[in-house]
Amino acid sequence: MNREEIKNILPHREPMLLLDEVELVDGVSVGKYTVRGDEFFLRGHFPGNPVVPGVILCEMMAQSSCLLVQERGNFTPYYTGMNNVKFKNMVLPGDTVEFRCELTRKIGVFYFVRCAGYVSGKPVVSGELSFAVVPGE
Repeated sequence: MNREEIKNILPHREPMLLLDEVELVDGVSVGKYTVRGDEFFLRGHFPGNPVVPGVILCEMMAQSSCLLVQERGNFTPYYTGMNNVKFKNMVLPGDTVEFRCELTRKIGVFYFVRCAGYVSGKPVVSGELSFAVVPGE
């Protein structure tokens, strides 16, 4: 699924759509994003030494979970928690990050997902995310 197809699922738009492609592989949502170097979050983080901020990596992981959400149509996903988030290596311009996200449980509108991100097979971030999928917003 490409960026335009992703927009049929996620309400995010540029500059906050932080996912280039996503696919479902054996029940795991696999998202990818290539850091171009001109993103808004790199301008001040850090001048002359651009590094993708950890909070942006968390947002990329969450967006990569989009194929695990059963609801379709008009909804908004809201973060409700982040647990055990760990940053292992830096993500730099030119890197392609691959996120692997697995649904661990769903309770009503609440989704709980385990995610990990990799660059060239090396771990860069991992954590457990939760969010509520609110219809009609």
